[in-house]
Amino acid sequence: MPGTLFVVATPIGNLEDASPRALRVMRQATLLACEDTRRTAQLLERFGLTVPTVSCHRFNERERLEELLQRLRDGQDVALVSDGGTPGVSDPGRLLVNAALEAGLPVSPIPGPTAVAALLSASGLPADRFVFEGFLPARPGERRRRLRALRSEPRTVVLFEAPHRLLDTLNDLAAIFGERRLVLGRELTKMHETVQRGSAREITQALTAAPVRGEITLAVAGADAADVAGEDEAQASALREAWSAALAASGGDRRDALRRAAKVLGMGRAALWRRLEELGEDS
Repeated sequence: MPGTLFVVATPIGNLEDASPRALRVMRQATLLACEDTRRTAQLLERFGLTVPTVSCHRFNERERLEELLQRLRDGQDVALVSDGGTPGVSDPGRLLVNAALEAGLPVSPIPGPTAVAALLSASGLPADRFVFEGFLPARPGERRRRLRALRSEPRTVVLFEAPHRLLDTLNDLAAIFGERRLVLGRELTKMHETVQRGSAREITQALTAAPVRGEITLAVAGADAADVAGEDEAQASALREAWSAALAASGGDRRDALRRAAKVLGMGRAALWRRLEELGEDS
Protein backbone atom coordinates (compact mmCIF):
# COMPACT_ATOMS: atom_id res chain seq x y z
CA MET A 1 0.00 0.00 0.00
CA PRO A 2 1.54 3.35 -0.98
CA GLY A 3 2.22 6.09 1.48
CA THR A 4 0.46 9.46 1.48
CA LEU A 5 1.91 12.83 0.56
CA PHE A 6 0.56 15.21 3.20
CA VAL A 7 0.61 18.88 2.21
CA VAL A 8 0.94 20.53 5.61
CA ALA A 9 0.30 24.22 6.29
CA THR A 10 2.58 25.56 9.02
CA PRO A 11 2.52 28.84 11.02
CA ILE A 12 3.27 32.04 9.08
CA GLY A 13 4.92 33.51 12.16
CA ASN A 14 3.54 32.69 15.59
CA LEU A 15 4.34 29.03 16.28
CA GLU A 16 1.31 28.75 18.57
CA ASP A 17 -0.80 28.69 15.38
CA ALA A 18 0.40 25.15 14.57
CA SER A 19 -2.67 22.90 14.61
CA PRO A 20 -2.75 19.65 16.63
CA ARG A 21 -3.49 17.75 13.41
CA ALA A 22 -0.52 19.27 11.57
CA LEU A 23 1.79 18.37 14.46
CA ARG A 24 0.42 14.82 14.61
CA VAL A 25 0.88 14.28 10.87
CA MET A 26 4.44 15.58 10.98
CA ARG A 27 5.22 13.45 14.04
CA GLN A 28 3.97 10.30 12.31
CA ALA A 29 5.54 11.00 8.90
CA THR A 30 8.59 9.05 7.77
CA LEU A 31 10.12 12.17 6.25
CA LEU A 32 9.53 15.91 6.06
CA ALA A 33 10.21 17.57 2.68
CA CYS A 34 11.05 21.17 3.65
CA GLU A 35 11.51 24.43 1.79
CA ASP A 36 14.31 25.22 4.28
CA THR A 37 15.33 22.53 6.77
CA ARG A 38 16.75 25.19 9.11
CA ARG A 39 13.40 26.99 9.38
CA THR A 40 11.51 23.75 9.86
CA ALA A 41 14.01 22.71 12.56
CA GLN A 42 12.81 25.64 14.70
CA LEU A 43 9.24 24.37 14.51
CA LEU A 44 10.29 20.80 15.28
CA GLU A 45 12.36 21.91 18.27
CA ARG A 46 9.51 24.04 19.64
CA PHE A 47 7.19 21.00 19.77
CA GLY A 48 9.75 18.29 20.50
CA LEU A 49 9.42 16.50 17.15
CA THR A 50 12.24 14.28 15.91
CA VAL A 51 11.53 13.57 12.24
CA PRO A 52 14.10 13.24 9.43
CA THR A 53 14.06 16.17 7.01
CA VAL A 54 15.20 16.77 3.45
CA SER A 55 15.27 20.02 1.51
CA CYS A 56 12.74 20.49 -1.30
CA HIS A 57 12.81 24.06 -2.57
CA ARG A 58 12.40 25.84 -5.88
CA PHE A 59 16.02 25.22 -6.88
CA ASN A 60 16.04 21.45 -6.29
CA GLU A 61 12.39 20.35 -6.27
CA ARG A 62 12.58 18.72 -9.68
CA GLU A 63 15.71 16.76 -8.73
CA ARG A 64 14.05 15.53 -5.51
CA LEU A 65 10.94 14.16 -7.22
CA GLU A 66 12.01 10.59 -7.93
CA GLU A 67 13.50 10.08 -4.46
CA LEU A 68 10.32 11.30 -2.75
CA LEU A 69 8.00 9.42 -5.11
CA GLN A 70 9.91 6.20 -4.45
CA ARG A 71 9.47 6.65 -0.71
CA LEU A 72 5.73 7.07 -1.27
CA ARG A 73 5.63 3.97 -3.49
CA ASP A 74 7.43 2.06 -0.72
CA GLY A 75 4.60 2.89 1.69
CA GLN A 76 6.26 5.79 3.53
CA ASP A 77 4.25 8.87 4.42
CA VAL A 78 5.91 12.15 3.43
CA ALA A 79 4.89 15.53 4.86
CA LEU A 80 5.54 18.50 2.58
CA VAL A 81 6.06 21.81 4.41
CA SER A 82 7.17 25.31 3.43
CA ASP A 83 8.79 28.01 5.57
CA GLY A 84 5.31 29.19 6.54
CA GLY A 85 1.79 28.88 5.17
CA THR A 86 0.69 26.34 2.60
CA PRO A 87 3.12 24.59 0.21
CA GLY A 88 2.33 25.28 -3.42
CA VAL A 89 0.63 28.62 -2.70
CA SER A 90 3.36 31.14 -3.61
CA ASP A 91 5.74 28.53 -2.20
CA PRO A 92 7.44 25.41 -3.61
CA GLY A 93 5.49 22.16 -3.70
CA ARG A 94 3.35 22.17 -6.85
CA LEU A 95 5.77 20.00 -8.84
CA LEU A 96 5.85 17.31 -6.16
CA VAL A 97 2.07 17.35 -5.73
CA ASN A 98 1.52 17.03 -9.49
CA ALA A 99 4.08 14.25 -9.78
CA ALA A 100 2.44 12.29 -6.96
CA LEU A 101 -1.00 12.71 -8.53
CA GLU A 102 0.24 11.63 -11.96
CA ALA A 103 1.79 8.56 -10.33
CA GLY A 104 -1.57 7.67 -8.76
CA LEU A 105 -0.30 8.27 -5.23
CA PRO A 106 -2.58 9.71 -2.51
CA VAL A 107 -2.23 13.40 -1.65
CA SER A 108 -3.94 14.85 1.42
CA PRO A 109 -4.13 18.53 2.46
CA ILE A 110 -3.63 19.56 6.09
CA PRO A 111 -4.94 23.17 6.17
CA GLY A 112 -3.72 25.89 8.47
CA PRO A 113 -2.58 29.52 8.73
CA THR A 114 -2.52 31.76 5.68
CA ALA A 115 -1.46 35.40 5.37
CA VAL A 116 -4.20 35.96 2.77
CA ALA A 117 -7.09 35.05 5.07
CA ALA A 118 -5.41 36.66 8.08
CA LEU A 119 -5.13 40.07 6.39
CA LEU A 120 -8.55 39.92 4.75
CA SER A 121 -10.20 39.13 8.08
CA ALA A 122 -8.80 42.32 9.64
CA SER A 123 -8.89 44.53 6.55
CA GLY A 124 -12.48 45.71 6.55
CA LEU A 125 -12.51 45.11 2.76
CA PRO A 126 -15.01 42.77 1.08
CA ALA A 127 -13.75 39.20 1.33
CA ASP A 128 -16.71 37.17 0.06
CA ARG A 129 -14.96 37.30 -3.32
CA PHE A 130 -11.33 38.26 -3.87
CA VAL A 131 -8.41 37.80 -6.27
CA PHE A 132 -5.08 36.45 -5.05
CA GLU A 133 -2.18 37.55 -7.26
CA GLY A 134 0.75 36.27 -5.18
CA PHE A 135 3.99 38.14 -5.91
CA LEU A 136 3.93 40.76 -8.64
CA PRO A 137 6.68 40.64 -11.30
CA ALA A 138 9.99 42.06 -10.08
CA ARG A 139 10.69 43.98 -13.30
CA PRO A 140 9.11 47.46 -13.12
CA GLY A 141 7.58 47.39 -16.58
CA GLU A 142 6.05 43.94 -16.11
CA ARG A 143 4.76 44.92 -12.66
CA ARG A 144 3.02 48.02 -14.04
CA ARG A 145 1.47 46.03 -16.87
CA ARG A 146 0.10 43.53 -14.38
CA LEU A 147 -1.31 46.28 -12.16
CA ARG A 148 -2.96 47.95 -15.13
CA ALA A 149 -4.63 44.63 -15.98
CA LEU A 150 -5.98 44.51 -12.40
CA ARG A 151 -7.12 48.14 -12.28
CA SER A 152 -10.73 47.41 -13.32
CA GLU A 153 -11.04 44.27 -11.13
CA PRO A 154 -14.17 44.73 -8.94
CA ARG A 155 -13.06 42.20 -6.31
CA THR A 156 -10.56 42.84 -3.52
CA VAL A 157 -7.03 42.12 -4.77
CA VAL A 158 -4.49 40.47 -2.44
CA LEU A 159 -0.77 40.63 -3.18
CA PHE A 160 2.51 39.54 -1.61
CA GLU A 161 5.56 41.79 -1.91
CA ALA A 162 9.21 41.71 -0.92
CA PRO A 163 10.33 44.49 1.48
CA HIS A 164 12.96 45.89 -0.90
CA ARG A 165 10.33 46.33 -3.66
CA LEU A 166 7.49 47.61 -1.48
CA LEU A 167 7.96 51.34 -1.99
CA ASP A 168 8.25 50.93 -5.76
CA THR A 169 5.07 48.84 -5.79
CA LEU A 170 3.22 51.38 -3.64
CA ASN A 171 4.28 54.16 -6.02
CA ASP A 172 2.98 52.11 -8.95
CA LEU A 173 -0.27 51.45 -7.08
CA ALA A 174 -0.66 55.17 -6.41
CA ALA A 175 -0.13 55.97 -10.09
CA ILE A 176 -2.40 53.23 -11.44
CA PHE A 177 -5.02 52.70 -8.70
CA GLY A 178 -5.20 56.30 -7.48
CA GLU A 179 -6.71 56.88 -4.03
CA ARG A 180 -8.18 53.39 -3.72
CA ARG A 181 -8.35 51.94 -0.17
CA LEU A 182 -5.40 49.72 0.66
CA VAL A 183 -4.43 47.63 3.68
CA LEU A 184 -0.82 46.61 4.34
CA GLY A 185 -0.01 43.78 6.72
CA ARG A 186 3.58 43.31 7.86
CA GLU A 187 4.91 40.41 9.95
CA LEU A 188 1.38 39.07 10.49
CA THR A 189 1.00 36.98 13.68
CA LYS A 190 4.54 37.91 14.80
CA MET A 191 5.75 40.10 17.64
CA HIS A 192 6.13 43.19 15.44
CA GLU A 193 2.88 42.75 13.49
CA THR A 194 1.58 45.99 11.97
CA VAL A 195 -1.51 46.66 9.86
CA GLN A 196 -1.73 50.02 8.07
CA ARG A 197 -4.72 51.41 6.21
CA GLY A 198 -5.04 54.27 3.73
CA SER A 199 -4.29 55.02 0.10
CA ALA A 200 -1.03 53.84 -1.44
CA ARG A 201 0.25 57.42 -1.27
CA GLU A 202 -0.63 57.79 2.43
CA ILE A 203 0.99 54.48 3.36
CA THR A 204 4.10 55.36 1.37
CA GLN A 205 4.47 58.61 3.31
CA ALA A 206 4.14 56.71 6.59
CA LEU A 207 6.80 54.17 5.59
CA THR A 208 9.56 56.42 4.31
CA ALA A 209 10.74 57.29 7.83
CA ALA A 210 12.36 53.86 8.33
CA PRO A 211 13.48 50.89 6.20
CA VAL A 212 10.76 48.31 5.58
CA ARG A 213 11.51 44.80 6.83
CA GLY A 214 9.57 41.58 7.20
CA GLU A 215 6.97 39.73 5.17
CA ILE A 216 4.41 41.93 3.40
CA THR A 217 0.81 41.25 2.37
CA LEU A 218 -1.33 43.87 0.61
CA ALA A 219 -5.09 44.02 0.09
CA VAL A 220 -6.46 46.58 -2.37
CA ALA A 221 -10.12 47.54 -2.65
CA GLY A 222 -11.84 46.49 -5.85
CA ALA A 223 -12.82 49.02 -8.49
CA ASP A 224 -16.18 50.70 -8.93
CA ALA A 225 -17.29 52.81 -11.89
CA ALA A 226 -16.11 56.06 -10.28
CA ASP A 227 -12.69 54.54 -9.53
CA VAL A 228 -12.19 53.45 -13.12
CA ALA A 229 -13.25 56.83 -14.51
CA GLY A 230 -10.96 58.73 -12.14
CA GLU A 231 -8.07 56.38 -12.78
CA ASP A 232 -8.55 56.67 -16.55
CA GLU A 233 -8.07 60.41 -16.27
CA ALA A 234 -5.10 60.01 -13.91
CA GLN A 235 -3.50 57.52 -16.30
CA ALA A 236 -4.07 59.83 -19.27
CA SER A 237 -2.47 62.69 -17.36
CA ALA A 238 0.54 60.54 -16.42
CA LEU A 239 0.89 59.39 -20.02
CA ARG A 240 0.80 62.95 -21.37
CA GLU A 241 3.39 64.03 -18.79
CA ALA A 242 5.72 61.13 -19.62
CA TRP A 243 5.38 61.76 -23.36
CA SER A 244 6.10 65.48 -22.97
CA ALA A 245 9.18 64.76 -20.84
CA ALA A 246 10.40 62.11 -23.28
CA LEU A 247 10.02 64.47 -26.25
CA ALA A 248 12.01 67.13 -24.44
CA ALA A 249 14.76 64.67 -23.44
CA SER A 250 15.05 63.31 -26.98
CA GLY A 251 15.24 66.74 -28.60
CA GLY A 252 12.03 66.13 -30.51
CA ASP A 253 13.07 62.75 -31.94
CA ARG A 254 9.70 60.97 -31.79
CA ARG A 255 11.09 57.46 -32.19
CA ASP A 256 13.51 57.97 -29.30
CA ALA A 257 10.78 59.70 -27.27
CA LEU A 258 8.48 56.71 -27.77
CA ARG A 259 11.21 54.38 -26.53
CA ARG A 260 11.87 56.54 -23.47
CA ALA A 261 8.20 57.01 -22.55
CA ALA A 262 7.40 53.31 -23.03
CA LYS A 263 10.20 52.39 -20.63
CA VAL A 264 9.04 54.88 -17.99
CA LEU A 265 5.40 53.81 -18.25
CA GLY A 266 6.08 50.09 -18.53
CA MET A 267 4.14 49.84 -21.78
CA GLY A 268 4.87 48.33 -25.16
CA ARG A 269 5.68 50.92 -27.81
CA ALA A 270 2.78 49.91 -30.06
CA ALA A 271 0.30 50.08 -27.19
CA LEU A 272 1.66 53.45 -26.10
CA TRP A 273 1.41 54.87 -29.62
CA ARG A 274 -2.21 53.70 -29.92
CA ARG A 275 -3.03 55.39 -26.62
CA LEU A 276 -1.29 58.60 -27.74
CA GLU A 277 -3.39 58.54 -30.89
CA GLU A 278 -6.56 58.16 -28.81
CA LEU A 279 -5.54 61.15 -26.70
CA GLY A 280 -4.59 63.23 -29.72
CA GLU A 281 -0.96 63.45 -28.61
CA ASP A 282 0.52 61.82 -31.72
CA SER A 283 0.75 64.94 -33.84
